[in-house]
Amino acid sequence: MFSIFTLLALFSTAFGQEAAPPYESYEQFAESPGFALFTVNNLWILISAALVFLMHLGFATLESGLTQSKNTVNILFKNMFIVCVGILGYALYGFNAMYPGDFNGIFAAGSWFAVNNNDVSMMTDVYAPYTWWSDFIFQAMFAATAATIVSGAVAERIKLSSFLIYATILVTFIYPITGSWQWGGGWLSSLSLGGMNADGDPIGFYDFAGSSLVHAFGGFAALAAVIVLGPRLGKYTKDGRVRPILGHSMPLAMIGVFLLWLGWYGFNGGSVLSADPRGVSYVFVTTTLAAAAGCIGAVTLSWMLLRKPDLSMGLNGILAGLVGITAGADVIGMASAIVVGLIAGALVVLSVLFFDKLKIDDPVGAISVHGICGIWGTLAVGIFVAEKSFLNQLVGTLAISATAFIVSLVLMSVIKAIMGIRVSVEEETEGLDIGEHGNEAYPDFTTAHK
Repeated sequence: MFSIFTLLALFSTAFGQEAAPPYESYEQFAESPGFALFTVNNLWILISAALVFLMHLGFATLESGLTQSKNTVNILFKNMFIVCVGILGYALYGFNAMYPGDFNGIFAAGSWFAVNNNDVSMMTDVYAPYTWWSDFIFQAMFAATAATIVSGAVAERIKLSSFLIYATILVTFIYPITGSWQWGGGWLSSLSLGGMNADGDPIGFYDFAGSSLVHAFGGFAALAAVIVLGPRLGKYTKDGRVRPILGHSMPLAMIGVFLLWLGWYGFNGGSVLSADPRGVSYVFVTTTLAAAAGCIGAVTLSWMLLRKPDLSMGLNGILAGLVGITAGADVIGMASAIVVGLIAGALVVLSVLFFDKLKIDDPVGAISVHGICGIWGTLAVGIFVAEKSFLNQLVGTLAISATAFIVSLVLMSVIKAIMGIRVSVEEETEGLDIGEHGNEAYPDFTTAHK
C-alpha cells in the first residue's frame, strides 16, 4: 500500500539522479529511474500554484477588512473577477508572450497557450523538472496578482465597469511584456551594465520571484491609477489634514495578511522550480525571517511616530518584508534577510505617511507595500549579494516600474475620457455595494434591518 513513508523514500532517493534522454512515450518515461524525481518536482510546483491561488483569498479579505463595510461586495467581486480573467487572459495571450521562443528581447506577440497533447517532451523532464501544464498553472497564478494589487489602491470610489476593463488589459497584455524582459529571456536577463561574471557572461538583472516583475509593477500601476482617480470623499480636509477612514474589520485584515504569508511559501518556494530540499528550505527561512522582521520594523517606527501601536502598520510591515525578500530569497543570507525585512517595514510606514501628505489616497497601502518595497527588495539583491550588480538592479527595477506607471496612466486616462472612472458622489456616500451591485455584505446589520 502506498503511504507517506513510500513518498518520503522516493523523495530521499530521487535527488541526484540525472535526467534521461528523450523518450518515445510518456509511458516509457514513467518506467524510467528519473520518474520519481520528476513526480516530486511536479507535485511541489502544483502545490505551490495552489498556495499562490490561496493568496487571492488573502488579498480579498485584507482589502475588504481595511475598507468600509458598505463596499465589501464590490471588493470581493473585483477580486473574484481578476483571478478568473487573469487565468483566461494568460491562456489566450500572456503565457506565450511572457515565455516566447524567439523575440527581439523587448516585445513578443502572444498566442493561445495550447500545445500538442501528444508532444511527449512537454510531459517529461526534457521540457523541465515538471510538465508544461504545471508550468502554465503556476505562472498563471502569478499573473493575476498584478491587477489585484491595483484593486486595493483604487477601492471605494472607482466604477466597476471601468476597473474591469482596465484590469483585463493590464493583466492580459501589459504584465506579460515586462515579465518577458527577465523571465522570458529578454533584455534585462542579459543586461551587462554591471559587468561580466566569472564565466564571461553578463551578470544581468536578477529578480528571483518578482519583487519588481510582479510587485513593483502592480504598485506603480496602482500609483498612476490613483493619481487619475483622485482620493475618496472626505479623506483630506481643506486645510490639508488627513482624516482617517477606518476599515470595518481588522480581524478580516489580519486573516488576509496571514493567508498571504502562507501563500508566499508557494510564491517564493515554488520559484525554486523544483523540490530541491536545500533550495526550498533556504527560501522558506529567508522568506519567514524577512516577514517577521518587516512586522517589527513597521511596528517600532509607527509606534515612535504615531505614539500608538498601529495594527494595520504591523500587518503591512509583514507584507513589506515579504515583498522585499522576494527578489533575492534564494541568494540573500539569513542575517541579511532580517535586515531587508526591517528596512522594508520601516519604509512602508514612511511611504504611507508620505503619500498621505501628497494627498494620494491608497486605502490599503498597496502602493507603499508593493511599489516602494518592491524597488527596495530588488536593490537589496545588489547590496547584499556580491555576485549581483547594483547598477543592473537599479536599471531593471526602474524600467519595470516606469513602464507600469506610464502605461497605467495612459490606460486609466483613456478609460476616464471615454466612459468615466469615478462613481457619483451619491453612490460613493451610500456605498458601492448598493450602487454597483444592488447587494449588501452584511444586510442583517444595516440600519434598514435593525
